[in-house]
Amino acid sequence: MNKAYKELMAVRNLPARLDVGIEGVDPVYATPFRVAQSGAAVLAAVGVAVSDIHEMKTGRSQTVSVNVRQAAAALHSFAHLQRRDEDGNFRVMGNSPAAAAAYEVIQPYPTRDDRWFLPHFGLSHLKKRVADVLKCEVTPEAVGAAVRQWDAQALEDAIAEVGACGGRVRTPAEWLAHPQGKALAAQPVVEIEKIADSAPEPFPVQGRALSGIRVLDLTRILAGPVAARTLAEQGADVLMVGARSVPQIKNFVIDLSHGKRSCYLDIKNLDEAALLKELVQQADVFSQGYRPGVLDGHGFGVEELSALRPGLIYTTINCYGQHGPFQDRAGWEQVAQSVTGLCHDNGLDSEMQRPALLPVNVCEYITGYLGAYGTLLALARRAAEGGSYHVKVSLCQTAMLVERQGRVEVPNADLGITAEEAVGWQMDSQTSYGHLRHLAPVIRFSETTPHWSRPTPALGGDEPVWLG
Repeated sequence: MNKAYKELMAVRNLPARLDVGIEGVDPVYATPFRVAQSGAAVLAAVGVAVSDIHEMKTGRSQTVSVNVRQAAAALHSFAHLQRRDEDGNFRVMGNSPAAAAAYEVIQPYPTRDDRWFLPHFGLSHLKKRVADVLKCEVTPEAVGAAVRQWDAQALEDAIAEVGACGGRVRTPAEWLAHPQGKALAAQPVVEIEKIADSAPEPFPVQGRALSGIRVLDLTRILAGPVAARTLAEQGADVLMVGARSVPQIKNFVIDLSHGKRSCYLDIKNLDEAALLKELVQQADVFSQGYRPGVLDGHGFGVEELSALRPGLIYTTINCYGQHGPFQDRAGWEQVAQSVTGLCHDNGLDSEMQRPALLPVNVCEYITGYLGAYGTLLALARRAAEGGSYHVKVSLCQTAMLVERQGRVEVPNADLGITAEEAVGWQMDSQTSYGHLRHLAPVIRFSETTPHWSRPTPALGGDEPVWLG
């Protein structure tokens, strides 16, 4: 069994499971990192956690299996999201020209001190903050010329100062020597902290693994939505909570919302915040992707909510984790790859001779699955011994997990999952966005079949209430 799986079983802290299969090897994508095997290991761990709950409910364990290539596709699932056009053909729902242009400029650029720096321009308000620091237009040429006027460390500090996103490209060794890298290295890849005592809450005997479990999903753009979607495919009632004014990326929303419901509640509005707290009182899981401290200022911090609802599982998903000098900083996939060394070695250890981003969003997707894994383990512990728990995962911890798996030889750059190969892993859904074709759940069990009970919803299309 691979190293990542063994590391995750140490977090589970129960006797080893021998009835788990991970079939296939890297490389699947053109990167020396074991991306697909890492993703498959995390999905297998999720499967074990689901099987543990199934055994608590029924007295029977299940065998678990994951195909490495299918797991690799799941780390790039939005690329396999298709919609049926009027001519009856399915076509990939690609990014808009504006979104494609925004992501083209997010890349490493050389700095004045012959280092590299990656600025991030993902959303309009963050784009403006970075552009104001660089004092340039947001094109690859203009950004490259502006970054060249800065030393890498000074630019990282300046962008952090204005609450924008960007990162100095480091080597893995430099990251581990940095105070932030040291802080994360001292913690497990998934932290599960018992924060209060409460009575045990056994799972309902009937239904799927997570039938009767209520999840509030206050996340967006990849990692957090992946975590909640994973819980939904095991039967949880997942209610997405967003605000009308908060920007989203449409294709990500569509692809990562299968099985959920969606409502609008603005935590800055006192009446709507009060309604959200009523939902918390009846929830089992509160999943959020804000930087540390942001929700505390609105009355939705972990201590306050665990007091409001004893037995709550509070899941935190962010870039830099809950420890160290960078914990309050915002970040994205590309930033996590840059600061931890993935971006450096992905390019400079190859023929490219410059830092390069990995071909898939490995940090976002795997962090999402890790968030689901930690939440499942916490729910099982609550069922057995009671308690409120704080589950913590981060993009940078995930990058460090991937780096720890070692490297493989990449025979050529022409690697990946083709549309033809992905067909066998897809399913159809009728949604408010049209007739969609998208990837189905990946994990296979000997008794049960993961599935979403409803198609991806229209944003804000549901009432802020629990079912049943």
